[in-house]
Amino acid sequence: MLTTEFDRLPAEEAAAVVRVWADVPGWIDRIVAGRPYGSVVPLEARAAELAEDWTEADLDAALAHHPRIGERAAGSGADAAHSRREQASMADAAGDTTARIAAGNAEYERRFGRVFLIRAAGRSPEEMLRELERRLQHSPEVEWREAAAQLAEIAILRLHGTFVEEA
Repeated sequence: MLTTEFDRLPAEEAAAVVRVWADVPGWIDRIVAGRPYGSVVPLEARAAELAEDWTEADLDAALAHHPRIGERAAGSGADAAHSRREQASMADAAGDTTARIAAGNAEYERRFGRVFLIRAAGRSPEEMLRELERRLQHSPEVEWREAAAQLAEIAILRLHGTFVEEA
């Protein structure tokens, strides 16, 4: 898709595109209302700026259906396809790493009440495990903010994956 096409979509269709990046309703509405962008650069800048205002409730809403690290995303939609691509490195994870991530996921959910979220794209399973173990030491306040920052990174990567280069 070209950003100029995105700029011309009906609001409901544009919102469906943005929802795949991060399912944060107010953020989606503000990105859609900010059109036209003309190119990816101002769209990315606006998306990143608006993500800085995410609350803990926004994070929790966005993670309501998010797969755990190491679990295959269910469904055939764009969001599930992105998750499977982003977590592709988990297919090569050693059994002990996979087991430790599963145990860490359970501890994280017990401690923080949400799934562990990390920008998996470009990270090895061992790196994700180290990050999970590090983040388990956070206070709830520090952790929700780090998880929201990870969600923003994921959203920006997905935004870029939506658009083809424009001439």
